Amino acid sequence: MGHEPAQGFVARDSVRALADAVSATLIGHDWLVERLLIAFLVGGHVLLEGPPGIAKTRAVKQLAARLPGEHARIQCTPDLLPSDLTGSQIYRPETGRFDFLPGPIFHNLVLVDEINRAPPKVQSALLEAMAEGQVTTAGITRPLAQPFMVVATQNPIEHEGTFPLPEAQLDRFLLHLRLDLPDADAELAILDLVEAEGRGAPTLATDRLSPEALAGARAEVAGVHLAPVLKDFIIRLVVATRRGGLLADAIEHPVSPRGTLALAAAVRARAWLHNRDHGLPEDAEALAADALAHRLVPTWKTASEGRDGRSLIAEALQAIRPW
Repeated sequence: MGHEPAQGFVARDSVRALADAVSATLIGHDWLVERLLIAFLVGGHVLLEGPPGIAKTRAVKQLAARLPGEHARIQCTPDLLPSDLTGSQIYRPETGRFDFLPGPIFHNLVLVDEINRAPPKVQSALLEAMAEGQVTTAGITRPLAQPFMVVATQNPIEHEGTFPLPEAQLDRFLLHLRLDLPDADAELAILDLVEAEGRGAPTLATDRLSPEALAGARAEVAGVHLAPVLKDFIIRLVVATRRGGLLADAIEHPVSPRGTLALAAAVRARAWLHNRDHGLPEDAEALAADALAHRLVPTWKTASEGRDGRSLIAEALQAIRPW
């Protein structure tokens, strides 16, 4: 199959216009916008990790304002209750009965700020929502709105009053993205952008993506072809983390099949965003660390050597790269 652009992507122009509009409100985060869109296109969730003040929340809000449906933000604190997330039963004196008042989790895009500050019971409720697309309250299971996506943030600097995410919950995030502080040039551009916004300078406008366009985009993404050799590349990368693999001695818990499925889905979406009807090894290489690193646990010895999940995936890529 050649490398010519695909001709049948009707919904792609609308999605690219959305991406351009969001990128225009950020500095140096084009890759972040692309990965957020990748997750939304395949129905996945995203964990953003980085120090305060680098536009994690801003990026999600700018995206949410242009996507179909409603969005909500949950600010996590150690005293947060599951009902603050899922909703609760409210007694109506005029009717003499209890009515369910839905919580913020019933929105289409939910921003969970500082997720590692939420106590385990709240994280358990969030896990059900992410894994099953439903929540259970007062013994009743209720389906969530569709499309549904969780974007969670966490600050790696603070540890007091935090609850580390369990491995089962980390595994439910399609992508785990790490953001760094900007360089001097980007810092100046950020300053200029904020000053322009303060003066009321116009920004690149775009309409909300329609539900029909989203459905069309997801159907087109699902139709992107992954050649057998590319599937083999993805599988060899995942198997490298398991017993008998080249990284087996460095890893305590390897990547599960969910990692294979996540990377394959993300590759399809990235190829589609780059106007191709087929995935390439470069797609898998670009997304491998974001899709797989948080799904493995290095051994204590490996961690003491300064090798984390991302460096291990980089080692595996170097060893099995097909070119």
